[in-house]
Amino acid sequence: MRIFDPHIHMTSRTTDDYERMAAAGVRAVVEPAFWLGQPRTSAASFADYFDSLIGWEPFRAGQFGVRHHATVALNPKEANDPRCRPVLDLLPRYLEKDAVVAVGEIGYDDMTPAEDEAFATQLALAVDHDLPALVHTPHRDKARGVERSLAVVAESGIAPGRVALDHLNEVTVKLARDSGCWLGFSIYPDTKMSPPRMVELLRTYGTERMLVNSAADWGRSDPLLTRATGEAMLAAGFTDDDVDLVLWRNPVEFYGQSGRLDLTDLDTPSSGTFEGNSILRGGD
Repeated sequence: MRIFDPHIHMTSRTTDDYERMAAAGVRAVVEPAFWLGQPRTSAASFADYFDSLIGWEPFRAGQFGVRHHATVALNPKEANDPRCRPVLDLLPRYLEKDAVVAVGEIGYDDMTPAEDEAFATQLALAVDHDLPALVHTPHRDKARGVERSLAVVAESGIAPGRVALDHLNEVTVKLARDSGCWLGFSIYPDTKMSPPRMVELLRTYGTERMLVNSAADWGRSDPLLTRATGEAMLAAGFTDDDVDLVLWRNPVEFYGQSGRLDLTDLDTPSSGTFEGNSILRGGD
């Protein structure tokens, strides 16, 4: 089973996770820029964070044979903080980087006017830079959040097929599917979606434009739940090809629209150092 996790926050994870993921078949990931939990106080801290997403983290992943790409954005939660607004002026510089395959996470947290403005501005940046967009749908009032997100997407002029609506569930899946956008589902230990629930949605709505991710971060989450979903699909009667479509070919197709997805030489772990640093403490 080959797995491409299209939404995982590896900055929050350990090298042990990379080892476990590689052993489970995870060969590629996309890490979206997101809220770190601790509020950031200036755009300069975002610059350092974005630099790590396109520098250190791809190096770290490569040591374990995992290919790492990123998306960058001002996330919805911090869009409400005036100290972070200058990040919007910083983004064009990063949206030209080879390792950046989409604008994201963008969208809504509390559905405020500030979030409206940041969402629309960043969709315009996606159009200007010919990149897909990864949209975070809110964890509260999700149905209204998806409806509002789709309205902003429609107003932006971006093609629906270049947009992934993430963190969907049974309440929002039909609305998202009918829009023509890609459908993202986060598989979690306790909240969001579970492997059995995901299998039922795949039975009902099929495998087309479906993206399954772990969204693993600093909270209670599990980077191997993509693998668990694939195993649940097989147990439910889906074929190996169905699993490969959902867990590999679909995310490759979506992010491949960036023209920057590099999946060559996946069987060869990287070596060397980054800024004079190796993964091994005191060694090479």
